[in-house]
Amino acid sequence: MTDHVEIVVGAVVVDDDRLLLVERSAPPGLGLWALPGGRVEPGETLREAVARETREETGLTVEVGDVAWAGDSIGPGRPPEWHFMIVDFWAEGRGEAVAGDDAAAVAWVPITGLRQHPMVDTMYDLVDRLWPL
Repeated sequence: MTDHVEIVVGAVVVDDDRLLLVERSAPPGLGLWALPGGRVEPGETLREAVARETREETGLTVEVGDVAWAGDSIGPGRPPEWHFMIVDFWAEGRGEAVAGDDAAAVAWVPITGLRQHPMVDTMYDLVDRLWPL
């Protein structure tokens, strides 16, 4: 149970018509797909956290751009087990994506097939806002 909100970030890395996703190797969302990202550490800016987390999870060096999406992940119970405030940024990647210690796998997923992919709940809102049908 938590009594505080944690700030987490993600990188929206697009290559042609594909989005870079990582398979979560730990809860919450174990086994589901999400953007590369994670918790912001004390003294770290949001953009610094995006670059660090993306490098740790995928091996990519990214140039972090503007905010792409923001939202919350709260779940379940009262008080909730977790409450994350999520800020996802557009990012351009350089290098070859490979799964790091924090990811079970990485994949470039066609944007047209994202909604059929087993993703964490907040990803569906992000996809609907960035690539509406």
